[in-house]
Amino acid sequence: MLKNYFKIAWRNLVKNKAFSVINITGLASGLACFILIALYVADELSYDRFNEKANRIYRVNTDIVFGGTNLHMATTCDPMGATLKRDYPQVEEYVRFYNSNGSKLVKKGNEFINENNVVHADSTLFDVFTLPAVGGNTKTALNEPNTVVINASTAMKYFGTTDAVGKTIETNENNSTLYKVTAVIKDIPHNAHFNFDFIFSMDNVQYDFGNYLSCNHQTYIVLKEGTDYKVFEKNFAQVAEKYVLPQASQFLNISSLADFKKAGNKLEYTLMPLTDIHLHSDRSPELGINGSVEYVYIFSAVAFFVLLLACVNFMNLSTARSAGRAKEVGMRKVMGTQRKALIGQFLTESVLMTFVSLLIALVIAAFCMQYFNALSGKSLAITDLLRPGYLTFLILLPLAVGVVAGGYPAFYLSGFKPITVLKGKMNAGVKKSGLRNALVVIQFSTSIILIVGTMVVYRQLNYIQTKKLGFNKDQLLIVNGTGSLGKNSEVFKNEVAKITGVNGASSAGFLPVSNSSRSDFTYSKSAVMDSKSGLNMQTWRIDYDYIKTMGMEIIQGRNFSKDFGADSGAVIINESTAALLGYKDPIGNKIYSYGEGQFSKQLFAYNIIGVVKNFHYESLRQTVAPLCFRLGDAGWATAFKVSTADVKGLVANIETEWKKLSPAMPFSYQFLDDSFNEMYKVEQRTGKLGLSLSIVAILIACLGLFGLATYMAEQRTKEMGVRKVLGATTESLVKLLSADFLRLVLIALIVAVPVAWTLMHFWLKDFAFRINMPWWVFVAAGLSAMLIALLTVSYQSIKAALTNPVKSLRSE
Repeated sequence: MLKNYFKIAWRNLVKNKAFSVINITGLASGLACFILIALYVADELSYDRFNEKANRIYRVNTDIVFGGTNLHMATTCDPMGATLKRDYPQVEEYVRFYNSNGSKLVKKGNEFINENNVVHADSTLFDVFTLPAVGGNTKTALNEPNTVVINASTAMKYFGTTDAVGKTIETNENNSTLYKVTAVIKDIPHNAHFNFDFIFSMDNVQYDFGNYLSCNHQTYIVLKEGTDYKVFEKNFAQVAEKYVLPQASQFLNISSLADFKKAGNKLEYTLMPLTDIHLHSDRSPELGINGSVEYVYIFSAVAFFVLLLACVNFMNLSTARSAGRAKEVGMRKVMGTQRKALIGQFLTESVLMTFVSLLIALVIAAFCMQYFNALSGKSLAITDLLRPGYLTFLILLPLAVGVVAGGYPAFYLSGFKPITVLKGKMNAGVKKSGLRNALVVIQFSTSIILIVGTMVVYRQLNYIQTKKLGFNKDQLLIVNGTGSLGKNSEVFKNEVAKITGVNGASSAGFLPVSNSSRSDFTYSKSAVMDSKSGLNMQTWRIDYDYIKTMGMEIIQGRNFSKDFGADSGAVIINESTAALLGYKDPIGNKIYSYGEGQFSKQLFAYNIIGVVKNFHYESLRQTVAPLCFRLGDAGWATAFKVSTADVKGLVANIETEWKKLSPAMPFSYQFLDDSFNEMYKVEQRTGKLGLSLSIVAILIACLGLFGLATYMAEQRTKEMGVRKVLGATTESLVKLLSADFLRLVLIALIVAVPVAWTLMHFWLKDFAFRINMPWWVFVAAGLSAMLIALLTVSYQSIKAALTNPVKSLRSE
């Protein structure tokens, strides 16, 4: 019986070529899109799950609200891990990561290479995370100073072999520091929220350890089996009261954390499950670029709806051509075929068509994989589908889609009454179908929502690119690592400033992009600092030329000047700080802060000499927080304001000056606008991916509409002939045939607008600075959908209207 089903199904597939091509193309497109998104979602959900203790590992986060600043940090104080392990038996182990500047210069041969994937870690690292060794003993690898663990790729890069244990690596720390390779580990999987090439011993970190007030370490703990981390979090209040408060009270006039909170402040420690970090954490600083669970939900929903559109096409076309198979069903029933056998036949046809579509979809997915990876930032491969879990999914997918897509047509077609269909009374019922119309509305509603979403994303990105930021990001060339030049860094800056095309130069270790250096300090309006008078703000050390080079605007007071020796004890604040201080004219007033050393109790007074116009130094998702400038050394990067058409030539000239002073050190640079765009890479990918999915969705909807128009035109051929004989014009017939479809698109627009507005309003809420959604976006999306629908059905409408009535009525 099953063999017979497949034989008949194949014959119908070949016989109805137009129907088959339209349906298979739509299904294949939908399946290809679904497969790609499924691979993306599965990869996003797999992060950090390779760790054997993944379900017991937690990161300690810190949240501080104080003095107008709201800090959400992925770091905590350096003693936190040891304190938790010592005081609470629920903690099995802990490990800390630390990296002050995010990179190191590592020597290979006679030249240094700037390595960015570096970190210092405790020796307990391998007791927490699952990082298998290729060589050496990870249990003791980081027990001593001047030891380093590298991954297999790094071993091959520097030594040409993974057998690197016992060999040495030289860095530029303190002019020259040698590290002994004590272990080589396998490359960390791509689906980890961190990825390090070098892991140096924590014993080499030059840091004032034991400070509960400084949050600079990513700290992870392993809780013992059966421990509820939410219950354990309640212990942090005791930790703060016992350890943090005594140190804080040396600087702030506070007696308890309760009083601190009553003043509107907050100090809170929380635990984040390891497997939640990649998709649910947007804190600072993260160890890598995280994803977003919102986009996983969005893309999953879009993939589902695109596949649903393909299924809708199948249902629409199958029911639309029911008249063509009505007599077949009638004859089969007269000959004694049971309804369940007919259902089996139609479902077999559906599943067979889906399997054929799947094969084509796999080819499409393989062909588009490179483009998809570029959009999503992934390194997926079509061969990933050969894994056991994916393979099962791949086998079940066409069965599920075939049953869903073919279920209604199977029951609909098998339910025809033999007497009715053999009398030729089916055609009247084919012309109108409430369900079929509803399905068309669903298709175009989805398409309109995707069009609106894509337009809003691109408008927000354009707003980000064109908004006045308070500084000029264009034509700013940043040379990295100038601190490695030592005393020659100032010489380098001055020599490059003489090159034609360079209009300004400044030490620029602090930059208004989110991946740059940051430094928080606590200040007070008065010489007595308490929880009410204190304010926390970013403090950037700059030179005399920074504000001018960056194109920032002083709106009150003046810039730093070499003519004023007292400027070493002065500050320039931004508008947010001025508003927080509450001074009508802040110039000449003072703010106070303690020294930078650990537990320094010396209070310094800083004279406010200027107010800089607010500039966006973080993403536009965030408001502009308080910030001040102080004179100081931040020359680990240098900014040059350039204006030349010959950018390559200018960069070559700058590199020449670099090589004169330090031929062994690597020359590294980037333009500030590239770093700025990097902050919105996720949104850019979302826009491009959304555009691609919109095109696929519209293509599928158009295929279904084209097929539906084809069959509707065939069913109304005689009607058109009669109308032409009675004097109807071709134009009026085209309008008649197209009107029904355009009416459905209009209904789809009415359905889609509130849904699209709600979804995009929710997305835009993540941005503190955002566009307002104009009404014309929805009108443009609706008109686009109508135009697409009109172009799709017009061919068949015109063809039917131009048919010679003699041909359509000759059998009457």
